[in-house]
Amino acid sequence: MRLRLFAVGAASLLAAACSRTPPPAPPPPPSQPTVKMTLAPMPAGARAGMRIPARLADGRWATPNVGLSAAGSVWHLRAALNVAVLACHGADQAVMVNEYNALLTARKAELAQAQKALQQEYRASRGTQWEDAFDDQMTRLYNFFAQDFAHAGFCGAARDALASIGSVPSSEIPMFAAQRLPVLEAPFTDFFAAYDRWRSGALVRAADPPVEIATGR
Repeated sequence: MRLRLFAVGAASLLAAACSRTPPPAPPPPPSQPTVKMTLAPMPAGARAGMRIPARLADGRWATPNVGLSAAGSVWHLRAALNVAVLACHGADQAVMVNEYNALLTARKAELAQAQKALQQEYRASRGTQWEDAFDDQMTRLYNFFAQDFAHAGFCGAARDALASIGSVPSSEIPMFAAQRLPVLEAPFTDFFAAYDRWRSGALVRAADPPVEIATGR
């Protein structure tokens, strides 16, 4: 009797299992858009064979602003802003000149201290040749920020720095300088990266074609 009941129960379970509708198959994954690649273009303002700084092991470019002390950052920031007020012509130039002159007056002590400390670093590392080495580096620094291929971005970053530095406490000027120098350099280092991609024949994503908007008539 028990055997018969078990057999009937097993048959009922099998029939129920067979009567169930199988779950629907999952939808196929959405098709991925095709990404078109093209050779990196030469950046605006570049020319074939131009020299750019070397790439360091940590990925940075060997610009005049690499490896600076706190005093070096302050003095290099002053140099960058000095270049900006001379080179950035336009509606904002008068404001930038006034802000730069106010900076020289309000931060006279901090700037003098930074210059003195930086020159002492050159004395310690270059001995009797320190002054020539210091002058050569300052020339290199001014020439770096005067490069015209990054003019627009550099001038915008300099305007922001000049507008902000007046409210920075004296004790935070070195930190401000260390933070702003990479921002002032970014238009130049972005150009170097773009030029290096072009020079090496790297592939980049092709620009999307313009979307045509139908106009009714």
